[in-house]
Amino acid sequence: MAENDGVLAAASAWRGARMALATVVSTWGSAPRPRGSHMLVHEDGRFEGSVSGGCVENDILATAAEVVAGAPAVVKSYGVADASAWEVGLPCGGTIEVLVQPVGPQGFPPELFDAIAAARSRGEPFEVATDLATGLSGAGGGFVNRYDPPRRLLIVGAVQIAQSLAGLARELGISTVVIDPRGRFLTPERFPGVTLDDRWPDDAVTALKPDRATALVTLSHDIKIDDPALVAGLAHPTGYIAALGSRRSHAARLERLAAQEISYDDLARIEGPAGLSIGAIGSSEIALSIAASMVRRFHD
Repeated sequence: MAENDGVLAAASAWRGARMALATVVSTWGSAPRPRGSHMLVHEDGRFEGSVSGGCVENDILATAAEVVAGAPAVVKSYGVADASAWEVGLPCGGTIEVLVQPVGPQGFPPELFDAIAAARSRGEPFEVATDLATGLSGAGGGFVNRYDPPRRLLIVGAVQIAQSLAGLARELGISTVVIDPRGRFLTPERFPGVTLDDRWPDDAVTALKPDRATALVTLSHDIKIDDPALVAGLAHPTGYIAALGSRRSHAARLERLAAQEISYDDLARIEGPAGLSIGAIGSSEIALSIAASMVRRFHD
């Protein structure tokens, strides 16, 4: 998950130090963090990541210090406790189990961080099996954590909505490419910190090879730009495809694409109008509706 990117970066930066890794291995009810969430703790007390959004982190830090000092791996359970729900527990009503293990040969081997990062750079998923009884990872076991490829967003059309959507994607940890052959629209000043691609959209999308962890959103309102991008996106297992426009313009779009012998099943993959129906007004709210729909699709 994207929230673990910081943990992977910290593991690389802290290489050579003694560390402990906390992992959510099971959840029940309204748990604040999903299964597989990590929190990496440095021997000096620094940490990266989260297992509960703040509810039990203090206790995890104390346990991690013990593990770093040589204590064995341990699975800890947290839930609602009448007397201590606000001290060490989950007042939201959920229950979680967290494995705290050393980073090293008797726990989570450091080379697994490298393997995860390498797989993600190739756009491939990676799985790590852990024996909860021993706290050993990479040698089989009942708990399997899946690390999916990093999420990407391909925005076609460097318009105002694209500026807002790129900002939201950055906050969500989704890497973004804005594609537009019109140089006056596609400038670093309008899209700071975003990868810009001035190729024709069909060429750009094809070269970027969108997968199930990739979203493609067309925003230009120019059929010469949007339609080829959609055709290219449909030729790949793109996880989310959406096109801006009214219901009438989307119906016309589907007719044009059907004339290019795009199948009904593929046409049904295009969300149009793009975004959740939240009564959005203005570019920022429209971008929010698209971002929400994109995230929902990534979790399907």
